[in-house]
Amino acid sequence: MQQTTNTILMIRPINFRMNEQTAVNNYYQKVIDDLLPASVNKKAQEEFDSYVDKLRSFGINVIVVSDTDEYDTPDSIFPNNWISFHQDGTVALYPMFAENRRHERREDVLNTLEESGFLIENVVDYTSAEAEDIFLEGTGSLLLDRDNGKAYCALSPRADEDLFIEFCEDFEYTPVVFTANQTVNGSRKAIYHTNVMMCLGETFAVICLDAIDDKKERKHVVKHLKENNKEVIAITEGQVNCFAGNMLQVKGANDQLYLIMSQAAYNSLTPNQVKQIEKHCPIISSSLDTIEACGGGSARCMMAEVFLPRA
Repeated sequence: MQQTTNTILMIRPINFRMNEQTAVNNYYQKVIDDLLPASVNKKAQEEFDSYVDKLRSFGINVIVVSDTDEYDTPDSIFPNNWISFHQDGTVALYPMFAENRRHERREDVLNTLEESGFLIENVVDYTSAEAEDIFLEGTGSLLLDRDNGKAYCALSPRADEDLFIEFCEDFEYTPVVFTANQTVNGSRKAIYHTNVMMCLGETFAVICLDAIDDKKERKHVVKHLKENNKEVIAITEGQVNCFAGNMLQVKGANDQLYLIMSQAAYNSLTPNQVKQIEKHCPIISSSLDTIEACGGGSARCMMAEVFLPRA
């Protein structure tokens, strides 16, 4: 199985703003008081467009689909939470915590991929779990080591353990379960998505080990990473707050690997951490300040990796 792809699906926002329904357990979201909603959306679109241009300039194949006005979907810019694509032609659809995010799931996105020459053989749909208030938010909740058949998941209100295990059985992954916390007003609260505190590359993992309070769980996660010969690059909670865990390794022209992150994430890294990462691949960074502040997500959340076979 390949761990990285050179094709990324991205959704261009048309009504981006801070989503009050997700703010209840995404503690990274902020209100930008001095910006009107239209200005927030315009700035987000500018950040989105220059991010896409930058990715394409490195030979990364970016398929952009515009959001629609049909529903109020302020978080549509983060498609990796509702869909994932797999090498055998399977698409998975996921149950979402926020009701207004459920409208992000669109059949026409699958049509666009088929029109772009990809083959969809079947769809595995977990969305009925929403009726029971059970959630698993795609590759926000699941970190897939596709190459080694392992799935990492930090449990939270948006990542249910039983549904995670069911996913692993369906897709033949070995589950690695843990809890990751952040300090919010002096108390420890679950981090809403695994991909905020951890990133898996082909030969390395960037991870905030300090977020895993349980020492046994921490050792268990490190053991799995080292078993697969991944260099463990540790980041701090402060760096997680700058979205330094929210990175994705992708392929560009001539299968050159890159690690994609926001400018804020890059700026938070120490020279030594940059050196550790660049031993494995060059870094591409882009400014996503408005998207990060209002959306509480960053570079990785904006990219749904397409692993589907070509038709």
